[in-house]
Amino acid sequence: MLVLYDVADGIATITLNRPEVANAQNGPLLEELDAAWTKAAADSDVAVIVLRAEGKHFSAGHDLKSGQPLPEKITLEMLYQLEARRYLEFSLRWRNVPKPSIAAVQGRCISGGLLLCWPCDLIVAAEDALFSDPVVAMGIGGVEYHGHTWELGPRKAKEILFTGRAVTATEAEKIGMVNKVVPRDQLDTETRALAQHIATMPSFGLRQAKRAVNQTLDVQGFYAAIQSVFDVHQTGHGNALSVSGWPVLVDLDQMKSAIKKAD
Repeated sequence: MLVLYDVADGIATITLNRPEVANAQNGPLLEELDAAWTKAAADSDVAVIVLRAEGKHFSAGHDLKSGQPLPEKITLEMLYQLEARRYLEFSLRWRNVPKPSIAAVQGRCISGGLLLCWPCDLIVAAEDALFSDPVVAMGIGGVEYHGHTWELGPRKAKEILFTGRAVTATEAEKIGMVNKVVPRDQLDTETRALAQHIATMPSFGLRQAKRAVNQTLDVQGFYAAIQSVFDVHQTGHGNALSVSGWPVLVDLDQMKSAIKKAD
């Protein structure tokens, strides 16, 4: 199974289970992940949801080397429909699940990996966690779910997008993107302790507290911005298609080189 699911003591633990490819996200993994979120949301025995990952890295992002056959001609309409569902719709749905959620992040969290942890209410990061979105090197202005400005602030968002560099766990905590930084070997225990504490609170109070914060962000423009910047993202694909016939402007080896230089 690409995603593991377990419930104990009022906590649903959802685990990314592709450690051999740094939990890169292919279609089947995302479908299983969405099903797990839906199951946890509907289970009255679940008070808190924890998202974690097996292996050294939380997620290397979208699986661009999945080996799945591609259509002979890729159109912007195909990309738009696929990404609207698996990236934008899924991330927004997870963000709005009316139960507290915590992401436990270790190692690399690259591009699409942000679409998994940012929708969570809290983030606990291991000391070795690195958060990055280097897709400007591919001719794209940022991944599909534009949490950047909200999570990092406008100037820091521009910096990490323009340079492609990674944000360390310590820096992420300093700017408020991460709630807590812990030693790698304590990531699961610290995350579970936090989840257990939250699970003792009245469920309706938790639901209302989450709704209050999310609604405030939406009144400030979060939801509208996420929707509109998704369309900006698609113009990057459109430009790449018009120039090269491929949705991005750079090969994977070149992007990996750019990531290493930025770090």
